[in-house]
Amino acid sequence: MEFYESFSLLLKYIFFGLVQGFTEPIPISSSGHLVIVQNLFGLKLENLSFEILVNFGSLIAVLIIYKNDILRLIQNGLRFIVKKERDAKEDFDFILYLIIATIPAGVIGLLFEEQIGLIFSKPQQIGITLIITGIGLWIIRNIRGRKNDGALTLKDAIIIGLAQSVALIPGISRSGATIVAAMLLGMKQETALRFSFLLFIPISFGTLLLSIDDLFTPELKTMWLPYLLAFIAAAVATYFSLKWFMNIMARGNLKYFAFYCFIAGFIAFILL
Repeated sequence: MEFYESFSLLLKYIFFGLVQGFTEPIPISSSGHLVIVQNLFGLKLENLSFEILVNFGSLIAVLIIYKNDILRLIQNGLRFIVKKERDAKEDFDFILYLIIATIPAGVIGLLFEEQIGLIFSKPQQIGITLIITGIGLWIIRNIRGRKNDGALTLKDAIIIGLAQSVALIPGISRSGATIVAAMLLGMKQETALRFSFLLFIPISFGTLLLSIDDLFTPELKTMWLPYLLAFIAAAVATYFSLKWFMNIMARGNLKYFAFYCFIAGFIAFILL
């Protein structure tokens, strides 16, 4: 019986790690799906440390996929600051816009994230916000923007940052909100996708640093294996999910995510 319970616990955490990891990069809301899955299967995750850890796993995957962009931005950003080389200004501005876009969600999350999570915690509420996410994706399904990295403006950064802050509400996809905002502002799909996921990095790092005390709890000593497996599952699932989503974006098939959000939202609202 003890072996069965231990094995079931491992499977539970691997499952949640896969759900969070797979849904993190695609525009269907990872936080909303964790709520739905817990209610659907009668499973509960009470501890904040789990969410921090699987989010870190997703962050590792994003860093790996965008490592070349990150290195280029750092190198050219330093070149512009130190040597004032004009050909590096575009990447310096891109970094500046990422910083600006991080501020709204950072401030609102720091002040109100816990309250937002408590208010929007019921499956019916998640259903409504998933449908809202689907509407946003449906609106941009056929949009083909022209703005590349060098055409971004301060206004673009502020609007995308505000969109990211709206995604603090469970069921509103972070990637969905930022990509919808970016494409409505006229960005190319590739630029919108890159800006969205490079924007995920400082937010995720900030959450990790601010919540580090919640991660190292006495429970970690007994739960290290389930947590480790969930971390690995989230990292692997995010990596392949984001690669898949990049191909979907390139083909302009966002309407399928809109359909999914409508169906999942309806199920959460009516059946749970």
